[in-house]
Amino acid sequence: MTRIAVLDDWQNVARASADWTAVLARAEVEFFREPFADEDAAAAALEPFDIVLAIRERTPFPAALVQRLPKLRMLGMTGARAALIDTAALQRRGVTVCTTGGGPSSASTAEIALGLMLAAARGIPAGDASVRSGRFQLGTRAGPVLAGKTLGVIGLGRIGSRMARYGQALEMRVLAWSRNLTAEAARAAGAEHASKDALLSESDVVTLHLVLSERTRGILGAAEIACMKPGAILVNTARAGLVDETALIDAVQSGRIVAALDVFHREPLPANHPLARAANVVLTPHLGYGATEVYAEYYRETVENALAFLDGKPIRVYGA
Repeated sequence: MTRIAVLDDWQNVARASADWTAVLARAEVEFFREPFADEDAAAAALEPFDIVLAIRERTPFPAALVQRLPKLRMLGMTGARAALIDTAALQRRGVTVCTTGGGPSSASTAEIALGLMLAAARGIPAGDASVRSGRFQLGTRAGPVLAGKTLGVIGLGRIGSRMARYGQALEMRVLAWSRNLTAEAARAAGAEHASKDALLSESDVVTLHLVLSERTRGILGAAEIACMKPGAILVNTARAGLVDETALIDAVQSGRIVAALDVFHREPLPANHPLARAANVVLTPHLGYGATEVYAEYYRETVENALAFLDGKPIRVYGA
C-alpha cells in the first residue's frame, strides 16, 4: 500500500482542516507533529514513504536529503514556493512536486506584523507575564503611542500595502522603499516614497515585506541597522535571511533597537538562542500564515493533489 507522510503539523491542524477520508481509504497516512532534530532524523523517518506532504518553510528538503529517500515519488508543498525545499533536486530525481494556493496568507501575515508592532511598542508580552505572576503593573514599562509616529515599510507588495494601510489607520506617517518602487506606486498605497537610508533614519517602526532572493538577502546589515533611530522597532514577518543575524543580535543585546520577529534563521528557534533570551525582543513562532482559513486551503488542495497523483493524473505540478 502507498505510504504518505504528512509533515510539519506542528500546530496539530492537518486532520481537522480537510476531509482525508478518500486518501485514508487508498493509502497508509502518518501525521508528523514534531520537528525532526536534523537531516539524519528526517531521512530515517521518511525513508519508507512514497509521498511526502509538507508545510512550507518548516522541514528543510535539501538535495542531500532528497538523495536519501529512494522511494519518494511525490512531494506536495503548501504555497507556490518554499526556500527550504530544493525543487530542482526533486525534479532531477523524477519526483513530482505539487503546490497549493496560499489562501488569505497576505492578510494573515500582515495581521501578525500589526500585532507584533503593537506588542513591541506597548510591551504587551511583558505585561501579560506580569499579570500572570501577580505583579500586575510592577516591572512593566510605559510604551509610546504610535499615532503621529513614522512607519517605514520595506517592500510594498500585497502584504506591505496592507501594513501601510494599517499604519494610516493608526494615524502614522507611512514611508516606503524597495529597489523598484516608484513614487506613484507608493502614493497609490498611501505611503511616501523614501530612500532606504531616509526610511531607516526617520522611522519609529521598520517592517519588512520582501521576498528573499540573492538581491535581498542581508538587505539589512550592521550599517543599515545603525541608521535606525535608537529605540526603533524592527518587525520581520517575511524571511529571517533579509537581516544579518549577528548585527540584529548585537543591536538588541545592546538595547539600541527593539525586534519583533516571526521568522528565524533556524526554526524552531532553540530556547538558548540569544534572540530568545533578549529582553527587548517580541517573538512569535512563524505564525504569519498559521491561520485557520489558510490551513483550510492548504490542506484541501493538498488532499486533492495526493488523490490526483494516486490516479496518475497529477495537478498543480510545480513549474508546469
